[in-house]
Amino acid sequence: MTGPAGLPGDGIGRSTVESPEAARIRLPQLRLDELLEELQARLDAARGTRDRVHSLLEAVLSVGRELDLEQALHSIVEAAAVLVDAEYAALGVIGPDGRRLSAFHTVGASEEQIAAIGPYPEGHGILGELIRHPEPLRLAKISEHPASYGFPPNHPPMNTFLGVPIRVRDQVFGNLYLTEKRGGAQFDEDDVSVTSTLAVAAGVAIDNARLYEESRLRERWLRASTEITHSLMSGSEIAEALGLIAEQAREITGSALAAVATPMPDTDSLTVEIAVGMDADEHRGLVLPLDKTLMGLAFSRGAVVTSADVGHDERVSPEPPRFRGLGPAVAIPIGRGEAGARGVVLLAREAGRPPYTGKETEPLQAFAAQAAIAMELAERRRDAEEIAVLQDRDRIARDLHDLAIQRLFATGMTLQSAGRFIEHTEASERVLRAVDDLDETIKIIRSTIFGLRAREGTSGTGLRGRAVRVAGEAAPTLGFAPSVRMEGLIDTDVPKEIADHAVAVLSEALTNVARHARADRAEVVLTTDGRELVLTVRDNGVGIPAEGRRSGLRNMAERAEELGGLLKWDCPDGGGTTLVWRVPVAKP
Repeated sequence: MTGPAGLPGDGIGRSTVESPEAARIRLPQLRLDELLEELQARLDAARGTRDRVHSLLEAVLSVGRELDLEQALHSIVEAAAVLVDAEYAALGVIGPDGRRLSAFHTVGASEEQIAAIGPYPEGHGILGELIRHPEPLRLAKISEHPASYGFPPNHPPMNTFLGVPIRVRDQVFGNLYLTEKRGGAQFDEDDVSVTSTLAVAAGVAIDNARLYEESRLRERWLRASTEITHSLMSGSEIAEALGLIAEQAREITGSALAAVATPMPDTDSLTVEIAVGMDADEHRGLVLPLDKTLMGLAFSRGAVVTSADVGHDERVSPEPPRFRGLGPAVAIPIGRGEAGARGVVLLAREAGRPPYTGKETEPLQAFAAQAAIAMELAERRRDAEEIAVLQDRDRIARDLHDLAIQRLFATGMTLQSAGRFIEHTEASERVLRAVDDLDETIKIIRSTIFGLRAREGTSGTGLRGRAVRVAGEAAPTLGFAPSVRMEGLIDTDVPKEIADHAVAVLSEALTNVARHARADRAEVVLTTDGRELVLTVRDNGVGIPAEGRRSGLRNMAERAEELGGLLKWDCPDGGGTTLVWRVPVAKP
């Protein structure tokens, strides 16, 4: 049905066409609704931005409060994941070479997942792309990027990706990696902006944490230097100070092993006096040449010598095996300059740990130099004290000679003269015995004077040096250099007569190895506990044949029996010979 003028009607004769005035009233109402909706959207956006900025500020404050570096890095990763609503987040620290990641901190993956995936990434694929080009990188699908290598087995699926570099001053410290934005959404420009802002704050926090860590490290080195100086100046022995050096250096640098070697008199060798940490017993007493070992090179050059993998370094002799499970190592001379080095400290970390950096070796060098100065001062103080003692002895000797002896001699002469006037036989004999006693007393005093005035002269090279020299002289005949290990106060506790026999036995034993054993490895161990001296010579040759000559063994056995000791040898089924020469050095 149509109404008047052909317009549609409502079927009852009334027109359904809206009047122009009604239309004008409805149009502003529609525009007002759209404006209200747009305003509401902007208010929601502003509220969301406000909440995000508030969250960003909270994250910056949380990160900035941390002074422990490891905790600061973990806080940064957690804050980044919360800010952009990412399921997984990680922070990779770039190593000293600038090409690989030396540390990795993650959020989102459980410990079981991490263990199933395997070792942390080193910086290949997408992670390496961000290292090579330190700029924000946003991807809708990781696998579509040309640098993507794919994921290792058991790795959770990841598609969306956002990477942002973290700079500390002018250096790229590491990168933030965020994946899998929740709800299946993509990372947007706001996410990039927020994460980049957090990265700036993270750089400041990391720098503060590193500075704090360095200040604490310097404080620990200073305390260690003070402890060693106080110990030495309080009269402690040098060996005790060397032990403190090894302990403190190992603890402060986080090393698994610390060893200290000192030069042997009249030889071109070092002997390892102190060793603490992993397999320390394998190092104590070793004799090392100066030209082919880490410690020897550091001592002779007076400079730091490093090794990326001490377990496979050609400058380390394979026998005896003593660096199992160890990796980075550094050898630092203890003192240098005109006086030369007084020793060397070697530090080694477990395999897989980061190498020693310049920031670590610099304070270690200063610590070793300070320890050398303290040792020098302590020795000078002992020299001064010894001179004072010797001067006092000279005075006592002079007084005994000039006063006591003269008076005793005069008294004896008087008694001897008076004896002629004594008629009683028994009394006369007593006076003569008193004169004889005075003569004996004068002899004792003169002997005491000689002892007071005697000086400790140089009695030649001690047993340590002689044993090293014999082993070195045997090397051309053997075709290889035997390893030498010594423990105990070899030069102090072993008398010269016994030392002479020990050197002769060692020379005979090494000669027998060269002539008959057909060995390619030999080990010499010389130990004493103050009660007995034990010389062990071990080789991996063919052993001693049953029908072989025994003249050399008989001579060594006779030397042991002469000193109240014994000789034993053993030839196990697997080959080789172990000879043990044992004699007492202390009187029962």
